[in-house]
Amino acid sequence: MCARRSAARPNWCGCPMGAELDPFARLRSLTRARIGLTRAGDAMGSRDLLAFQLACAQARDAVHTPLNLDALSVALPLDAIRVRSLAPDRATYLRRPDLGRQLDPADRAKLTPGAFDLALVLGDGLSSVALQRHGPPLVAAILPLVSHLKLAPLIIAEQARVAIGDDIGQALAAKLTAVVLGERPGLSSADSLGVYLTYAPQQGRKDAERNCISNIHAHGQSYDDAARKLAWLVDQALSRGLTGIGLKDDQDALTPATPSVQLDREAP
Repeated sequence: MCARRSAARPNWCGCPMGAELDPFARLRSLTRARIGLTRAGDAMGSRDLLAFQLACAQARDAVHTPLNLDALSVALPLDAIRVRSLAPDRATYLRRPDLGRQLDPADRAKLTPGAFDLALVLGDGLSSVALQRHGPPLVAAILPLVSHLKLAPLIIAEQARVAIGDDIGQALAAKLTAVVLGERPGLSSADSLGVYLTYAPQQGRKDAERNCISNIHAHGQSYDDAARKLAWLVDQALSRGLTGIGLKDDQDALTPATPSVQLDREAP
């Protein structure tokens, strides 16, 4: 029987002859989750095993790859002030989260108070790859939406945790800090960014006093959507004098949705 004729005939399940008999194929196209993993005897199939090992390697690389400060500074739309946390190196940063939350006193002198409405802080967090890849286009999307505010100089913080924004905001006398940080890598995304907004930043602020916008990456929330959400939260925080659990993110219920710019999935 010729190949053309056999390909046209349906098999026992109604699929064309030669089609892959994989009931999970369509579902995999809808999610990044690992579903319908193949088996080879008692072990995972080679394709899924290799994909899992690659995801693990990408997550480790995202955590340990140092931030390329020069490349990041060139890509940003504004000049930035570079600061560091009290963690002297990556190994210490990973072992001592408390040091990553505190600004190095030697860098505090670089920050001049100015009664700013908003301070944008870019931190490497647990995925420098995320900040390197998505930080500049996200900042470019944010700036036009907050141009009516008095903005502090852009800050890049190395070996940074979320709470370093409290130290930085307090030193700048800013009403709000928005910390753009590389999130902890997962096995479905190693380059996800989060934005953490805090009103009246100062040492000792709790996580419940912040608003978070997460999953900003090529397969998640777009730059435009994240920027629009942040701008709305900033305006609400300034008018209400708070962030955190008291500021509910009900923007979508109050504001018509706007088209989002498609992310470049081939970004380096």
